[in-house]
Amino acid sequence: MTAPLLIIAAGGTGGHMFPAQALAEAMLEKGWRVRLSTDARGAHYAGGFPDAVEVSVVGSATFARGGTLQKLLVPLRILGGVGAAKWRMFRDRPTVVVGFGGYPAIPAMSAAWALRIPRMIHEQNGVLGRVNQLFAKRVHQIACGTWPTELPGGVEGVHTGNPVRAAILEQERSPYIPPGDYPMSILVMGGSQGARVMSDVVPPAIAALPEHIRRNIRVSHQARPEDLKRVKEFYENEMVTAEVQTFFDDVPRRMADAQLVISRSGASTVADVSVIGRPAIWVPYAGAIRDEQTANARQLVDAGAAVIMTEAEFEVAPLAEKLTELLSDEKRMLQMSIAAVSCGVPDATERLVQLVENLAEAGKR
Repeated sequence: MTAPLLIIAAGGTGGHMFPAQALAEAMLEKGWRVRLSTDARGAHYAGGFPDAVEVSVVGSATFARGGTLQKLLVPLRILGGVGAAKWRMFRDRPTVVVGFGGYPAIPAMSAAWALRIPRMIHEQNGVLGRVNQLFAKRVHQIACGTWPTELPGGVEGVHTGNPVRAAILEQERSPYIPPGDYPMSILVMGGSQGARVMSDVVPPAIAALPEHIRRNIRVSHQARPEDLKRVKEFYENEMVTAEVQTFFDDVPRRMADAQLVISRSGASTVADVSVIGRPAIWVPYAGAIRDEQTANARQLVDAGAAVIMTEAEFEVAPLAEKLTELLSDEKRMLQMSIAAVSCGVPDATERLVQLVENLAEAGKR
């Protein structure tokens, strides 16, 4: 008997690819065959997928890139990709198709809808991306990585959470040491590439802290390459103990060691912080079209696990004041860490697997 086939449709960003990879690995362990349907750009990001996952490249395109001629060709490229995906699905008849967003997911999700194959989407953020919005009313299930997720009227979602890495799960619910008169760690992150606003605001805000707090501060600061030198020099000149790098390969450990995280509120980072259980100051990316980073942070803020500072509010004096307030309140920070853990979903991958298996069973009936 041939093993059931899962087709995963995902785009080229880490936000789409990481949860897709987590599901692929879990379904392979369950004995399923797994195929990733993406475009040529997305295929470059598929290196982390197990070798057993077949990568199927189909044509797709976006109106967000290229000149006038390329934009005019977008519908033709998408139609060509849908046709190719339909042919492959008609030939191989997958058991379930799961979309994770991004324009490269359009062909496979369109083909699954046209062929009436059991299908679902997973949305990582608290607001549906454009492609997931397109298919929200054309799928059998919507898995929500962030809760609550804004959905179209008449559409319901299931809270699965966002899968986190094994290294994060190893630090799950790490004991939290609240701030006090001893070394305290602050982890500063601005997304995968760092953020200039973090490098502009955080170092001088830490330098402005009262001396009895400042002397205990240890900073792990992720900065953009172009900001690296000036941020390092600033901390050194202010005699603040800091490690400044463009990328930390041990973020899970640093997060577990931290008394406080200051970060953009990307969905993956929010999931990591909640599984480990750390107080946070979230600074949502102001340029996000759908303001999804504010939505991502909502549950943690409502639970009392974090505070939000908009980019307009995120200036040196207000941040220094907020840091002084938090790092002086041992009881509140301990409660924030407990509240963060209450929002964590360490079994997000298992929940996704269950939805896939439920769809497969329903498809047999």
